[in-house]
Amino acid sequence: MITKRIIPCLDVRDGRVVKGTNFIDIKDAGDPVELASYYYKSGADEIVFYDITASNEKRKLFADVLKKTASKVFVPLMVGGGINSLEDFEIVLNNGADKVSVNSGAVKNPGLINESSKRYGSQCVVLSIDTKRVDGEYRVFTEGGRNDSGKELLSWVKEGIERGAGEIVLNSIDTDGVKKGFDIEMLEEVVKVSTVPVIASGGAGKAEDFVELFKKVPGISSGLAASIFHYGEVTIESLKKLLRSEGIGVRI
Repeated sequence: MITKRIIPCLDVRDGRVVKGTNFIDIKDAGDPVELASYYYKSGADEIVFYDITASNEKRKLFADVLKKTASKVFVPLMVGGGINSLEDFEIVLNNGADKVSVNSGAVKNPGLINESSKRYGSQCVVLSIDTKRVDGEYRVFTEGGRNDSGKELLSWVKEGIERGAGEIVLNSIDTDGVKKGFDIEMLEEVVKVSTVPVIASGGAGKAEDFVELFKKVPGISSGLAASIFHYGEVTIESLKKLLRSEGIGVRI
């Protein structure tokens, strides 16, 4: 049985973990190194860091956080936020990242997917997509969910995979931080067209939402969440026990 992965996501701004609802109303959620270490010890299968204020001035601070985390955490680290060039890939990989998540940078320059997968291997390149329903269509958004790129979701998924992305993170802006469950309908559509693993993000409010996710969309490889883990509403240990009791394979 292929096990499902549980992935906590840490949005880092100015060296702190933060969380909001629908990408706004941002609140402090703790120290990133401490939180990542706690999740690793709790059984996280992977940890995601997003540098949500990525800039040249603050990249050094984020790289320091990443380096400290990599020295304490021994599961894969995926890093994203402000990835716009091969140089950005190089910086985070050199500071402990195992995978690099590219979002707005790939929409602006799709060739970045080709270049990075050729240099580092497709297993290292993750296409992260923020998506929202617009006029009955799933549209791709950039700049932290602020800008409608005009791209249609499913065609962008297919293009990203063809260009060399080895994994997809799909974040529903409609459900992000709302805690009403994952966007099952949208995830089903993406899994149908994807030939690489898909990570579901956005909407988890309780442990049962993961059960629903893996049962209704069995092709999903992983469930990602932030605030329910950060604020102790759900622990990774209890979640995995529940999933296993429901016949869903997880690593414990």
